[in-house]
Amino acid sequence: MKKLFFLSLFLCTFSLSKAQVFSGPGDQKIQIGLNAFGYGTGITGSYEYGVIDWMSIGAGCEFFWSDDDDNFFIYGKANFHLGDVIGLPYNMDLYPGVNIGARNDGFGIGAHLGYRYFFNQNFGVFAEIGSHGAIGVTINL
Repeated sequence: MKKLFFLSLFLCTFSLSKAQVFSGPGDQKIQIGLNAFGYGTGITGSYEYGVIDWMSIGAGCEFFWSDDDDNFFIYGKANFHLGDVIGLPYNMDLYPGVNIGARNDGFGIGAHLGYRYFFNQNFGVFAEIGSHGAIGVTINL
């Protein structure tokens, strides 16, 4: 009975939360996760700042587990948030984006389609596919 109570409480907490995934100018997020493919398998981290109602800019870094010298990608990024445009619930966002930056041996460029789901006001998960694939957690600042 206690397990059922705590499970119900857990589910209600997530379903009643009013998290806004992207709130426009001034919105700030940090993402930390794992890369599944792209330049390699490894870890990723990024920061985003909302500049207008549907766009954020930021920076990120990916470190890869590889034996060669090409084991990092530092980049600037822009995401275009479609959650409000296509009418997704307040705690979900769909965003295409681009990134451009430097790798060990030169220039790197990429594009992705991302999805975020927030469980509460501060904490959520993300997934991105495209020129790289990543999954992880996202935090509102």
